[in-house]
Formats: sequence, structure tokens, C-alpha cells
Amino acid sequence: MTKRTMLYEQHVLAGAKMVDFAGWEMPIHYGSQLQEHHQVRQDCGVFDVSHMAIVDVLGPGARDYLRFLLANDIDKMTSRGRSLYSCMLNDRGGVIDDLIVYFVDVNKYRIVLNASRRTQDLDWMNQQAEGFAIGLHQRDDLSMVAVQGPNAIAKVQSLLTPAQLDLAVTLRPFDCAENEQIFIARTGYTGEDGYEIIMHSENIIEFWQRLLAADIKPIGLGARDTLRLEAGLNLYGNDMDETTHPLESMLGWTIAWEPYERLFLGRAALELIKAAEPNRKLVGLVLEGKGILRQHHKVIFPGIGEGEVTSGGFSPTLNKSIAFARVPATAGDTCLVEIREKQIPAKVVKPPFVRHGKILVQ
Repeated sequence: MTKRTMLYEQHVLAGAKMVDFAGWEMPIHYGSQLQEHHQVRQDCGVFDVSHMAIVDVLGPGARDYLRFLLANDIDKMTSRGRSLYSCMLNDRGGVIDDLIVYFVDVNKYRIVLNASRRTQDLDWMNQQAEGFAIGLHQRDDLSMVAVQGPNAIAKVQSLLTPAQLDLAVTLRPFDCAENEQIFIARTGYTGEDGYEIIMHSENIIEFWQRLLAADIKPIGLGARDTLRLEAGLNLYGNDMDETTHPLESMLGWTIAWEPYERLFLGRAALELIKAAEPNRKLVGLVLEGKGILRQHHKVIFPGIGEGEVTSGGFSPTLNKSIAFARVPATAGDTCLVEIREKQIPAKVVKPPFVRHGKILVQ
């Protein structure tokens, strides 16, 4: 049965085209995906991301549990009110999911998981919890929105109550804070500044309406995908999954190898892969001819080998087609992409393509 967020009726009232996404009825756009993309890059917009799974890790063993569960080391968060991006790996080093963990208190960490991986993630997390003094609390009573764009900070702050504003004004990128009314973090998935905001579901409709009344436009999942692609941010199921590891997915930077004595799930497998040197890598592509790069397009490096597009599409900011592709580790800086039986030249680049509204590749 398809699920709906608390904001479903608000999306319908706003004229959204609703689609099935990971078992949830979600807005793909509200009329024009292209306009929504530019809205976020140039001003700001709000996304309903309540389909994502919010899980609180509670108890005196939370730190030890998460240092074992995650490839990145939560001890990098040296004070409360910080957040960290990490992969959660299987024993072979494959990516079960990528996530953000928030350090709320010594006995409380909050994790936000991908909607498409909710069941698998929770099963895995529960399996690994044995022996740790923790409890996992899935927060189905909460809803979440993301307000993103160069004007997001100012516009959101203008709507907050004094108590909420006291939390928000001190936040730096990747900071978080909460009180009884709101959980607010300077995180996002667009390459722009902004907030991700969590609150009790009974309050989310009124907050959403206030955001729209302040001329913060609703944005669908279509623009969210082109924004994250431009920003060089991976999408689970496309750019990595349980059959791929971080070292071949532009995510090597998320592995905390030190301290050496920290044993985390997947470490032994990753150390063997690292010692042997990965034979594939994930790169960015900019198409130099006509066409649109799409997932599974063949990428050809003459005399070297072949790869495959993992995520691709049209970049509204660059006005070109861009993509991620998993290719041979020895691949050079030019290639051919097979599109409709034609081989179109493309340039290999290092993502991100766009960050904070600025084009970073040619």
C-alpha cells in the first residue's frame, strides 16, 4: 500500500504531480521542474522529505555502537550539536546506505536514512545492536522539510518563534539544535545553504503553510535530483549500493581509517580492497555533443576499457548534460558515451559541477 506524508493534501492543493517513490506518494514537480531547479539555485524552495526514516539511537552505549556501525567516526563530532555524513557498510564493504548522524546528546544520536532503504537499514541496525546498551526509536511521529537556497536562512529565520530563532541563528554548516518544538540543522542535499527541519507531524502543515505564505516555493523530487547531481552528491541505488564500496564511489573521504584500533563493519574488506587498489572509480562527465546522459549508458575509453553511467540528466545551471559514471581506474580525461547507437564525446571532470550557485566545471 502506498504511503503518504502528512503534507500530501498540501501538495495536491499546490498542483503537484504525484508519483510513487519508494512506496510513498511524493511530488515530482508542481508544474515545471526546470523553474523549480532555478528557484532553489537563485532564491530558495522547500521540499517535503518526510518519507525519509528518522531513527534515534538512545542509551549509554550509543557512541560505541555508532563507532562500530558506521565507516566514518562519530568522534569527529567533538561537541554536541554537530552532524556527520557516513556510509553504513556490510561485511564485504558494500554500501547498505548513506546517512547523516546528528549528535544531540551523550545518550542520544539522531540518524536520517533513505526512504528506499528504511526496512533493510532498520533490520541491519537491529542485528548489530546486540551487546550494546542502546535502544533504536523509529520516529514515525515526526515530519521533515528542507528549505534550501541562497535566501533560505534569512527567510526561515523570519518565520521562527523567538525560542526557535535562538537555536537557528547560532548554527554553522553541519550544526544542529533542538528544543521541544523543533529540530533544526544546517544540512541539505542541493549544494546550497539552508535548513533541514524536523517537528512533530501535527505541527508540520501549519509550518508548511507559513513557509509558502513567505514566498518560499514548494519544490518536487525532480528538481531535488538535478540539484544533487550538479552538487556532486551520490544517490543510493544509482551511484552506490550493496554491491559497490566507498572507494569506487567517490566516498573514500567518508572512511575514517584512524584510529587504527577502531573496528567498524566492513573495515577488513575495505583494507584488502585498498591494498590491492580499486580497479574502478566514480567520475563526473560533461557531454560535449547533443544528447542526454542517462543511467546505464555505456562509457567507452578507447584502448582502456568501458564503464557505465550511474546517474545522468540535463543540468539546468550548465545548460548541458552531466553525469556520474563508474569507469576503469586508469581512465583518462576524455571518453565516448553510447547514446541511441551513437558515440558522443564527453569530458571527465571531478564533481561537484555546481556549488552555492557557482559553476565549477567547463
